[in-house]
Amino acid sequence: MKLIVFLLFSLSILVIAQDQNYEKNFKQSYDAFFHQDFLNFRSDKPGMTKVDVYIQVPYKSLQFIKTGQGFTAKYSVVVSVFDESKEKLIVEKTWNETINVIDFAQTTSRLNYNVGFRSFELKPGNYFFRTAVIDSDSKKEVKSENNFRVREFNPSIDMSDILLVTKSEVKNNQVMPNIPRNVTLSVGGLQFFYEIYISDSSMKNCTVDYEILDRESKVLYKKSVLEEITFGKNQIVESLDDLRLDLGTFILRVTLKDENFKTITSINKSFFSRWIGLPGSVTDIDKAISQMVYIATPDELSKLKDSQTNEDKLKNFLGFWKKKDPSPNNEENEVFNEYFRRVAYANDNFSNYNEGWRTDRGMVYIILGAPNNIDRHPFEYDSKPYEVWEYYELNRSFIFLDQTGFGDYRLITPLTGDLFRYRY
Repeated sequence: MKLIVFLLFSLSILVIAQDQNYEKNFKQSYDAFFHQDFLNFRSDKPGMTKVDVYIQVPYKSLQFIKTGQGFTAKYSVVVSVFDESKEKLIVEKTWNETINVIDFAQTTSRLNYNVGFRSFELKPGNYFFRTAVIDSDSKKEVKSENNFRVREFNPSIDMSDILLVTKSEVKNNQVMPNIPRNVTLSVGGLQFFYEIYISDSSMKNCTVDYEILDRESKVLYKKSVLEEITFGKNQIVESLDDLRLDLGTFILRVTLKDENFKTITSINKSFFSRWIGLPGSVTDIDKAISQMVYIATPDELSKLKDSQTNEDKLKNFLGFWKKKDPSPNNEENEVFNEYFRRVAYANDNFSNYNEGWRTDRGMVYIILGAPNNIDRHPFEYDSKPYEVWEYYELNRSFIFLDQTGFGDYRLITPLTGDLFRYRY
């Protein structure tokens, strides 16, 4: 059962930072411990801007404890706002969240999550936000740090930042925020919310341009809408239902123009386009297929790479992993998830001038998993840097030697025979 979090329009509806650097560095993160979003709205207080901070925590990130009524998880959130130098604390807010469920299966489902948010009244300028989420039972603490620009609003006419939503019910003034910004366009299109502020009571309408751009800023889609507006705050929910986008990261640009079609402001919002049926941990299917070299045969890889259409490629990709699923009756494919977790770990820890999954250490890690012990020798007097990885269950050790001194560790005890087989 998916936890649905509805936010009334009368509340502060928030979103992710629209700071240029924040948006430029946006990365789709499917398996994050928590997701967050920052958003600028006009404040009722003179000289201030209202910044809403959303925190979305997947159930699977938390440790649930059995209770008399089911299972309970608790966690704390701390959001600290510093000045640009990161030295002066401006304001800090702490709150606690409690989740109660009846069925244990709900605690591990990727579809379930909890959303909380707080608002901050800040003067326009550059700030540093530090967010910490602490699981109350396991004591696990995960932090995130972001630079964020608090906007100054034009008092005559302006617009807020953009909030992506997964569901909207305008009749009841309710929306459900999409904090991770994952969008499956074949299911509901691209939906979002924003506000237009106007202080001229004689102004009755304005033009809004909606554009979708790729990461190279090429415009892939555009439409214009004449919006009827009234004095004060206008709340807009828009849906782009006729989009056709590939897998990957894109930019939604909303441009506000006055009655004379003069541009007033443009706001960008990055999002990640997913394909229905494709697991969220795959962000580039062609790269994912290449990374399957340690589990797929050459013939299987050729079949995947030679697929005639994206639909065929997706079908063949999912079919391959379905055959590997050790528990096809639940929603998780443990082999798939573990394989690409290892790929991500290899990329994060073993990359040099090659991506981590292409290196010898990455290869061994992906095939055999984490070693039981690593004996590192980076500064031996009479030898080049080397590492010894030990796998106790296999009764094997593997030696990696850095011939160049630039972190390019090469395997000098090669994988052969049955060892060159992916182990889950």
